[in-house]
Amino acid sequence: MPKTSSTPLLRFAPSPNGPLHIGHAYSALYTWQAASLLGGTALLRMEDTDPERCKPEFAAAIIDDLHWLGLDWPEPVLVQSERFDIYADAANQLRNAGLLYPCFCSRAEIAAAATESDPDGAPFYPGTCKHLDRGIQIERLERGDPVQFRLDTERAMALAGMLSFSVAGPLVTDRPQIRFARPEKWGDVVLQRKGTPTSYHLSVVVDDAEQGMTHVTRGRDMEAATDFHVLLQMLLGLPTPIYTFHKLILDDTGKKLSKSKGSQSLVDLRALGWTPQDVRQHLGF
Repeated sequence: MPKTSSTPLLRFAPSPNGPLHIGHAYSALYTWQAASLLGGTALLRMEDTDPERCKPEFAAAIIDDLHWLGLDWPEPVLVQSERFDIYADAANQLRNAGLLYPCFCSRAEIAAAATESDPDGAPFYPGTCKHLDRGIQIERLERGDPVQFRLDTERAMALAGMLSFSVAGPLVTDRPQIRFARPEKWGDVVLQRKGTPTSYHLSVVVDDAEQGMTHVTRGRDMEAATDFHVLLQMLLGLPTPIYTFHKLILDDTGKKLSKSKGSQSLVDLRALGWTPQDVRQHLGF
């Protein structure tokens, strides 16, 4: 059940699929600063739903880096890989409402059929399997074909009507402004894959509600995804927190830092002699 809190609650929710870099440090420090300005508390959450990439040693290193930066949080830390049954229940709620359908398309097939892109630049799913004959669906599911389950966003929006959410300025204490959500720009998003009962989009809205998040701080690269999260919150009967979008830390080429690109980690900086004060000063805290 969603929690309600009279105290502002925020969270920093890294994926333990590699070491933290300076961009993660900025996001963490920003979140703890926001919690302080609001007179609230910042929580730590481990978003480790990808068993192939997320490792316990990365989670331990994240905790070590955050403590090194001088940050702390209430225990216990919520760990998403321990909550798959809860996410599956949320997906079943959408399935029972007739809002999920199986999709058997490969990434290559989607890329070949797509004529536009989603806000992240990925091929926009053209709805190939949305109207697949029910008998064929059952046959392929029973055969064990690779499958993912997508939200029928058009139908979901017909149920939801016009959606809006509140966005606070960079200081988070600024008066929030109302923004209208446009989840249709994402199309039919994957919420489950065979063998994985959740996706980032599904688990994040479930956990934000269960932990009673009043405010969510996230980078501007997540601004567009928030529109889709607001839709899921409405469909699942969950509250919508106030959102704040902070700047991104970019590399020398002007691109976002990334674990997958091997961006310099906090461990690397520590080995070079950086102190927590150096990191804070470098990032403007």
